[in-house]
Amino acid sequence: MKILLNGEPSETAARDLDALLAELDVRPEAVATALNREFVPRGARGSATIAEGDAVEILSPMKGG
Repeated sequence: MKILLNGEPSETAARDLDALLAELDVRPEAVATALNREFVPRGARGSATIAEGDAVEILSPMKGG
């Protein structure tokens, strides 16, 4: 299905945020996620279903000042 991933068009077979992170080979404990501009806590990612056209943000913390 087609989604927006960090503002860019993307294709995925994942049906929830946990599956999307696995598909992208992203360590789930190292990122924050949002689905359609709503923060999704780590424990809720498996039930956060993704649909055609959804906007997903995956953010990782950065060091610096």
